[in-house]
Amino acid sequence: MKLEQSHAHGPSEPPLREITIGALLREAAESCPDRLALVTGESDPADRRQWTYAELYADALVVARALRERFEPGERIAVWAPNIPEWVLMEFGSALAGTVFVTVNPAYRSEEVAYVLKQSRSAGIFVLPHFRGNPMLESVEKVRGECPELREVIRFDEWEAFMELGRSSEAELPEVSPGDPSMIQYTSGTTGFPKGALLHHRGLVNNGAHTIDRMGVEEGSVWVTTMPLFHTGGCVLCVIAAVSKKATQVLVEQFEPGLVLEMIETFGAQAMVGVPTMLIAMLEHPDFARRDLSSIRTMTSGGTTVPEALVARFEKELGVDFTIVFGQTECSPVASMTRPDDSVQDKGNTLGPPMPHVEVKIIDPDSGETLPLGTMGEYCTRGYHVMHEYFEMKDATAETIDADGWLHTGDLCSMDERGYTKIEGRIKDMIIRGGENIYPREIEDALFEHEDVAEVAVVGLPDDRMGEVVGAFVRPAKGSQIQKKRLFDYLRQHLSPQKTPSLWFVVDEFPLTGSGKIQKFVLRKQWEDGEHKEI
Repeated sequence: MKLEQSHAHGPSEPPLREITIGALLREAAESCPDRLALVTGESDPADRRQWTYAELYADALVVARALRERFEPGERIAVWAPNIPEWVLMEFGSALAGTVFVTVNPAYRSEEVAYVLKQSRSAGIFVLPHFRGNPMLESVEKVRGECPELREVIRFDEWEAFMELGRSSEAELPEVSPGDPSMIQYTSGTTGFPKGALLHHRGLVNNGAHTIDRMGVEEGSVWVTTMPLFHTGGCVLCVIAAVSKKATQVLVEQFEPGLVLEMIETFGAQAMVGVPTMLIAMLEHPDFARRDLSSIRTMTSGGTTVPEALVARFEKELGVDFTIVFGQTECSPVASMTRPDDSVQDKGNTLGPPMPHVEVKIIDPDSGETLPLGTMGEYCTRGYHVMHEYFEMKDATAETIDADGWLHTGDLCSMDERGYTKIEGRIKDMIIRGGENIYPREIEDALFEHEDVAEVAVVGLPDDRMGEVVGAFVRPAKGSQIQKKRLFDYLRQHLSPQKTPSLWFVVDEFPLTGSGKIQKFVLRKQWEDGEHKEI
């Protein structure tokens, strides 16, 4: 049925399930206890660790009991580590213990993790001592005094002692309901201050399951997890989705294209999720031509639009059905998604139709009225998948979720008569670099603190490989000269590497609106026209 306005409903099948994350794993363990559930993706088979579904559930119960020895249901517990199997055990163990799981980006520096711990009022943090040169344990100890509610720091390199606590525990696990809070994931907004999206079991379980359903993944498939677990792309669209299909999950600690190609061949993987930069790196890797990738059937990408030519290349060279997901952390995270049998044109130019049990509408951002088809406006979504709130941020929540339950995403889209949406731009001043959201205000605030900087505007600039890269346009303070290395090194002390601008420009003045605001779209256009030269 063709629509008459920009308001579409997703299908009513499959039905919504009233189930928790812990119950989902228990169900898989009961129905296929001996199936391989999780294997670590090291290149040397001697280094791989693995769990059947029965073993994974048993270990998750041990984790849950150990957590109950130290934490009460509802308390927040942060996890700061890369894609290690203990992370997965914590995800399910926390769900069974009724605690709220707070995910932390392994690239964060001490100031950023301190903010997360304080804002979430985390009672504990599980941390790997260091990863890729980031002294994580040292950072936690450095900021511990700033976090009055943080009473437990548990090291992943002392995991066995923690598990022994659970094995000897007789603690009872609480009754957990599908609507209970399960996870806090931090996402910045236009203010530049991170907000913790408080997500619930019902949203995460159903969203993961419906996404893998729409991908066309069959039960018992082999799935390669390369997306970072600290993000919903990893812990929901990979971990929870795979368990919903009772799949065998190959967990890759850190994306490396040659290793992922090897894992697809070694395990006969049928499916994976990856941002375009990952997939391009796989296609361009020297091992691509010599690996047997005939098992792979379906791939999903998201986080940024994927050009039509790139979709065609992925489908031809990988021999897969390619799909695109669209949403944000606040909606668990997928609201719209293309289908495997959609045309290359639809996959490259649209976000697909709404997910099951999800509503999407396009509104006039000023009046709130639903717009006619084909008219650009703000993408809003409503349904089971919407977060409870931004944790302890009532005003920010009210600005994002209206009285009728609609989540206002800040994305500018249009809708056709089929309910397929097309992204046109962003109301929020956000950069999407390689599928990861970066918020200019945070970078600008840090640069404003530097004595050499009078004014700065951070802008996303188009890039063939990353989608967008971070560009900094800087007006020097009086009597100062801008030195790229000096500012670069300064930012690396305060922010994660991916937030540090890769392109730097010095300007004498900025294009301004009548009210004195910097016109970033003008800067971007000037750059495209070659008016700014990189320093």
